[in-house]
Amino acid sequence: MKNVISKVEKGSIAEELEIEPNDRLLSINGKEVKDIIDYRFLMADDYVVVEIEKHFGEIWELEIEKEYDEKLGIEFESGILDNAKSCRNKCIFCFIDQLPKGMRKTLYFKDDDSRLSFLQGNFVTLTNMSDEDIERIIQYKISPINISVQTTNPELRIKMLNNRFAGNIMDRMKRLSDAGIKMNCQIVLCPGINDGVELVKSVNDLFQFYPNVENIAAVPVGVTNFREGLFHMEPYNAETAKIQIDNIKPIQNEFVKKIGTPFIRLSDEFYVLSGEEIPDSSFYGTFDQFEDGIGMIRTFRDNIEDTLPDLSNNAKGSFTLVTGVLAYGEIKNAADMIMNKEKNIKISVIKVINEFFGEKITVAGLLTGKDIIKYLKMSEIGEYIILPKNMLKSDENIFLDDVSIEDVENELNRKVIVCDYSGEDLIQIINDYSKEE
Repeated sequence: MKNVISKVEKGSIAEELEIEPNDRLLSINGKEVKDIIDYRFLMADDYVVVEIEKHFGEIWELEIEKEYDEKLGIEFESGILDNAKSCRNKCIFCFIDQLPKGMRKTLYFKDDDSRLSFLQGNFVTLTNMSDEDIERIIQYKISPINISVQTTNPELRIKMLNNRFAGNIMDRMKRLSDAGIKMNCQIVLCPGINDGVELVKSVNDLFQFYPNVENIAAVPVGVTNFREGLFHMEPYNAETAKIQIDNIKPIQNEFVKKIGTPFIRLSDEFYVLSGEEIPDSSFYGTFDQFEDGIGMIRTFRDNIEDTLPDLSNNAKGSFTLVTGVLAYGEIKNAADMIMNKEKNIKISVIKVINEFFGEKITVAGLLTGKDIIKYLKMSEIGEYIILPKNMLKSDENIFLDDVSIEDVENELNRKVIVCDYSGEDLIQIINDYSKEE
């Protein structure tokens, strides 16, 4: 059963019209609603005729006059009203192919769906779309969409994605750009494959679509312990990370002169690995690439410095901050700053090695609950444990291995507090959970 309504908002048009959960949306203005994009596009008018099949079998035709873009006020059992389109690529860098067996099924699904790109920020390769799909993006003005480019070199892209149709990326992006569709681009850098000269060429190629392509995020390939039978891939190290920073810096400077921004930015991991200084906040503009791990450290530093004066002068308490290998030094520095300001605050920082995926995975967001519990049990911990929210499944208190926050609390007999991973609320959390001296 498609288009089944799961929720009706209070005070909404739908509630007024006596639309109820378990009713089904059949059509809008006589047109079948195939997915959430159809629904949003067709509902945008100020006059619509909605056909509803009631849960007891009657068909209701409802004429609705409303403000342009005013919502009907319903949610559906399926977020996109359709099955998500799966990815048919066999990318040499695919992280999902490196997952061990036995995890929850949803983690193994590879989506490549422009609707999820628009609604949830997922990245698409454009290889699993027909020309009709591209035209639909243009017709419905689905913008922005997030595109996994990897390279603009057609032959190399075909090899990297293991898809013979992957070489037409520039043609497809041109069609989207000509139609005014905004695109956010990501390049997963693989050492010796699409970095170096190839990266500079890809960036210059993509700049022809500026400002519809406003920026590019370059992130390092993730390499787990579960690559048996897969393309041989080495992670970046201090030397190779610095080479990429030095390689891209001249072209970044050119773009700053042309458009006022570097256009291409590398993720924080490159700077931490190489020991190079993190750029200042002006380099990151409005931090549009934050979710790609670009500008997180700068944001964290700035937020700690800005909110440190808010630390209570009479606070007393003990806390444990948990992080991965990559961010350990940054988190430790922040803890030291807080303790230097208020001597009665004690903060320990626990660096958790990723034993689940392997030591080559160093970001906090891929730590599992079992590894966290193991390392905390081996350490002296404070009265409260503070974890960054990017360790958890979106909107849920569950880690990648299905261990919950409650499991951690029960194992360690401590209260766990989830902190915004930008550090914006860290000082406030410490104030809230401290005792007055």
